[in-house]
Amino acid sequence: MKVVPYIDQAGCIGCCICVEVCPNEVFVMSGDKAVVMHPERCNGCGVCVENCPVDVISLKWTDL
Repeated sequence: MKVVPYIDQAGCIGCCICVEVCPNEVFVMSGDKAVVMHPERCNGCGVCVENCPVDVISLKWTDL
């Protein structure tokens, strides 16, 4: 089991903060929304969750 970020796309405002603060380059921008491109790189630090201004990022357990 591994922790990976999940973004509620309906609430994402495309601010790019998660892309900028993630130390492992897990996120990329796709159009006007952030997406989880490399979940395998996530170390579960939570910096994305802490910095999201609209609280749409959460960490979830997966079998990745």
